[in-house]
Amino acid sequence: MESLFKGIFDSSFVTTISVSDFMLCLGFSILLGAIIAASYLFKNKHTKSFVITLAMLPAVVCVVIMMVNGNIGAGVAVAGAFSLVRFRSAPGSAKEIVAIFFAMGSGLIAGMGYLGYAALFTLVMCVCFMAFNLITSGGKKPYALNKTVKITVPEDLDYTGAFDEVFDKYTKSYELVQVKSVNMGSMFRLVYDINLKDRNLEKQMIDELRVRNGNLEIMVSKQETAVAEL
Repeated sequence: MESLFKGIFDSSFVTTISVSDFMLCLGFSILLGAIIAASYLFKNKHTKSFVITLAMLPAVVCVVIMMVNGNIGAGVAVAGAFSLVRFRSAPGSAKEIVAIFFAMGSGLIAGMGYLGYAALFTLVMCVCFMAFNLITSGGKKPYALNKTVKITVPEDLDYTGAFDEVFDKYTKSYELVQVKSVNMGSMFRLVYDINLKDRNLEKQMIDELRVRNGNLEIMVSKQETAVAEL
């Protein structure tokens, strides 16, 4: 049975991993991945695919490290292969990047055979991760007051300072970040990044803006830069 799991290039100078050790490290890595995925679910926005990735990543890294098994040439080849891997999806947040490195670190330690250190590292990091999520999730989220306002105005309106009085009244700060001509050049679309004083007064602000832009289209949305920045 053991002969089925021996490499055809193995020799007396190469240490072969036993099937029992391989299954022990692999099973332990899967368990660590499940713990990491569970901690990521705690008070955190997530997608199903990302949670599955966190659960499986330690096992994958563990197997790669075990197969290298002290072979310098194989190690260089694996490093080159990993450098070519790219996550072809939407750019992740800083928290997602940390979670990926966290899962990879656990798998790497387990693949080297230090199962006790892998368990200790995973437990300590999970506790810290959940604690920081609990702390940052409490109270009013500061970025919830950061909004992007898009205002459509007719071409004959001098938009310079036209809405400053309204924004001074309802926002802590505001900035005109973009001006774009729309509707074949007959209108302009102004894009403001604002920080509201009170979310409950958002509708009143929109009503006053409508009076000044001739009741044309106004859109208020979440300010993406406030969430997407690392």
